[in-house]
Amino acid sequence: MDELKDAKETPEEMASTFTCAMFETPEAVLKGMRHMGSVNAVSYPVEISCEPCVRKHVHSIFMDNAVVSTTPTADGHTAIDSFHQFAGVKWLRDKPLTRFGDAQWLLIQKAEEEKLLHVTIKLPGVVLDKLISDSIDYYLSDGVSKSAQLWNEQRKMILHEAFYSFLLPSMEKEARSLLTSRAKSWLLSEYGKLLWDKVSVSPYQRKENDVSSDEETAPRVMACCWGPGKPATTFVMLDSSGEVLDLLHAGSLNLRIDQQCKKTDQQRVQKFIMDHQPHVVVLGAANLSCVRLKEDIYEIIFKMVEDNPRDVGHVMDNLNIVYGDESLPRVYENSRISVDQLPSQEGIIRCAVGLGRYLQNPLAMVATLCGPGREILSWKLYPWENFLTPDEKYGMVEQVMVDVTNQVGLDINLASSHEWLFAPLQFISGLGLRKAASLQRSLVKAGTIFTRKDLLTSHGFGKKVFTSAVGFLRVRCSELTSSSSQFIDLLDDKRIHPESYSLAQDLAKDIYREDGSGDAKDDDDVLEMAIEHVREKPHLLRAVDVHEYAEQKNRLNKKETLNDIRLELIEGFQDRRRPYVEPSQDDEFYMFSGETKETLSEGRIVRARVRRVQPQTAICELESGLTGMLSKEDCSDDWRDLNESTDKLHEGDILTCRVKSIQKNRYLVSLTNRKCEVRSNLFQNLRTTDPYYHEERITLHTGKEKTHRQEELAKKLFKPRLIVHPRSQNITADEAIELLSDKDPGESVIRPSSRGLNYLTLTLKVFDGVYDHQDIEEVGKDDKDITASLQIGKIVRIRGDTFDEVMDRYVDPLVTHLKAMLNYRKFRRGNKTEVDELLRIEKAENPNRIVYGFGISHESPGGFILTYIRSSDPHHDYVSLDPKGFKFREQMFKDIDHLVAYFQRH
Repeated sequence: MDELKDAKETPEEMASTFTCAMFETPEAVLKGMRHMGSVNAVSYPVEISCEPCVRKHVHSIFMDNAVVSTTPTADGHTAIDSFHQFAGVKWLRDKPLTRFGDAQWLLIQKAEEEKLLHVTIKLPGVVLDKLISDSIDYYLSDGVSKSAQLWNEQRKMILHEAFYSFLLPSMEKEARSLLTSRAKSWLLSEYGKLLWDKVSVSPYQRKENDVSSDEETAPRVMACCWGPGKPATTFVMLDSSGEVLDLLHAGSLNLRIDQQCKKTDQQRVQKFIMDHQPHVVVLGAANLSCVRLKEDIYEIIFKMVEDNPRDVGHVMDNLNIVYGDESLPRVYENSRISVDQLPSQEGIIRCAVGLGRYLQNPLAMVATLCGPGREILSWKLYPWENFLTPDEKYGMVEQVMVDVTNQVGLDINLASSHEWLFAPLQFISGLGLRKAASLQRSLVKAGTIFTRKDLLTSHGFGKKVFTSAVGFLRVRCSELTSSSSQFIDLLDDKRIHPESYSLAQDLAKDIYREDGSGDAKDDDDVLEMAIEHVREKPHLLRAVDVHEYAEQKNRLNKKETLNDIRLELIEGFQDRRRPYVEPSQDDEFYMFSGETKETLSEGRIVRARVRRVQPQTAICELESGLTGMLSKEDCSDDWRDLNESTDKLHEGDILTCRVKSIQKNRYLVSLTNRKCEVRSNLFQNLRTTDPYYHEERITLHTGKEKTHRQEELAKKLFKPRLIVHPRSQNITADEAIELLSDKDPGESVIRPSSRGLNYLTLTLKVFDGVYDHQDIEEVGKDDKDITASLQIGKIVRIRGDTFDEVMDRYVDPLVTHLKAMLNYRKFRRGNKTEVDELLRIEKAENPNRIVYGFGISHESPGGFILTYIRSSDPHHDYVSLDPKGFKFREQMFKDIDHLVAYFQRH
């Protein structure tokens, strides 16, 4: 902080002596001076913004105080509804950088890239003002003369440019980078947790009463994949090592018509089960047909037990069928490794093998897809994982797989006999893909090993690799070693490292002698007996005080190692993975449907195809295959007064509906198609909103954008037609509303329709601010006749009914009934809430009467709401307007008095 010496001349006076052809005025000279800077020809703003201490100070303030705000663009207003991916970030106001803890920023970033959001990162005004004010105190002169003040103005301009042109944009860029890095770290962590949950699962455990031999470390699995016919439903039998024993195609098992073929396949499946006697059946949850397939398989098992109780035994009596997620088996089916492992087998067989092997050994099955092709990255685990690059995802895959593999260990003798079990070898510490492949070739060639030291002497392990990896490689008895008389060291099947074998041996011998079972002779027999002794009597190990023992042996520095050795001798390579649990009802529902809690929930908008129409119900099919039920009461408002749903709905119709409820145990979705419910934001509060979410519903700027957007859309859809008719005008919907705005209710205009040249639209003013737009379909027009487009068709269809003249047969009778309702003594002005309040007041004055009144339906223009109060709460019925009269409760009434009489009687 050097004291500044102010020049006696003002900036303009000094600059005037330097004017030239390039800098013609003093102002231009001063501007050039500010940008020329010091001796190094670096401008003063750049020099200030590059100063390390300045950047450090501004960086600290910016990162601690900066806030993020988002507002939708014109496209964003239209595209982002309450269930859109970006709905939760549509309106954020001043959210601090420090409050971004999840992957929300990645959504904001993507929405900005798609030009759906405007995003700002800035310092709050108070903080920014203080930052610049403090900087001015350091940078400006303390002089009070007029010349000093003018020079200070130049310095202020330099500071302003340093902050707004360099420092703040640089800080914003760094903040964006920081937010991206932080969000990706969080997302990677979530991705890793989901992968851990899938991988760190114990194999399916056989039941306690299973008397199979101990050599079968995993259950025998019968895997089944449903097939539509080509390919057929397929059963694959796997032995306890995951090798294919047999397979069966049973395409007729799904049939409901050809009972003879179905019975034949049932008998074939029954023989298949009896021949192989699996411990468990796993059925791929491909679609809802698998629910029936599971029932069919159980029926076969029950009949088998009933007919042959002695032959099948108690194991078949309790044979369990579990559903399996087909997502990973499908990836395996389409991978190169499955073709190499199961050559000449069709895809559905490879899928079934992957399904069964995942139940037997989840770790090995996942590791199988972690080869050079990285097929594991095709396994979709998290909805937002597309924000991560393949390298980022695979880095997390490696971390998880290394952790789980080294926690579980690898039985190298078992893997030598079954290639697919070698897959986790690459994740053993110290190896990797290349070393693991080399070791695998060497072990397969040798056939079996009897001690861990063989890895060092016979399989090319260097000392460093051996030291890193050997503690996680298990050498234990297998089919090959059991036939040999060579000694297998029990410590080679423990997590104890060979470097600590001497500690383990001493501990075992000391316990052996102390128990009174050994003598003073130290030989191999005593050592073997000591290890065996402590393994068979783990209570002796549990009783050891490790601290006291280490102190006696002068090995306090090895106390932690001795404790680990004690625990490992009690139960070597104890599986610490979470036990396998059968899928819950929710799990099964989402597996069958392919949906998630995000994609299918109450209140969500879905598309449904009408599959069958019944008088009071339409049975629909969602895009996921789930069944949707649409009752007549939940149909679109202008359909509810039809006698039956079949009058309006037809098989194959595509509907836009909102989910009312989900019955997961029945795989059934209740739908509504009513416009007022489909368009409402009733369920928006189901989304967990950000505390900094503040929607700006009404602003001048957004209002103008919305109006402009609607005008542009109307222009695109508007197809002008010149029609010779007294009620027709060549105008848009908005222009029609403007035209009728000062007219009386009942006035109307016919205008072109956006649906094409064979359609028109009738815009009818129902009430002030309420307009009904009805499609008019011109039937039987000759499209080749040019003059046909100049006049309204001789036959028209409106809301399902046909008329030979629009005005006389449809509009005029409709308006007559409209005016009759508006002039009726029980008609009430106002919206639904206001009419309810009027009737409440009337009820309070006449508590013994059932009060009622008619009001305009603002949600469904062209109809009325009959509101009545019997005790305390208002009830509502819909009355629709028709040229024939009034439709109420599926009946037509020629006038209001008849309708009211019917209402009062019922």
